[in-house]
Amino acid sequence: MLLDYLRAAMEQAHYEILEDEEPYYGEIAGLQGVWATGTNLESCRRNLMAALEDWVFFSIYRGEDVPAIGDVCLELPRKSA
Repeated sequence: MLLDYLRAAMEQAHYEILEDEEPYYGEIAGLQGVWATGTNLESCRRNLMAALEDWVFFSIYRGEDVPAIGDVCLELPRKSA
């Protein structure tokens, strides 16, 4: 389930080339704060995957909902009070 979510999110990634020291920029729309840069496209993709993984785990840790990506969603058990 988690790998399906990560794959689906990465398929939604958008990349741009900027005039910068690390010219490759990538982000995943709808996932606020999930972006990365790199010196080439592959390093940008790796950095974006790391940012996505951190974002998902931090969201789960904080008990926040993780939005669905297409048909893929993370259904997390809720703690009862």
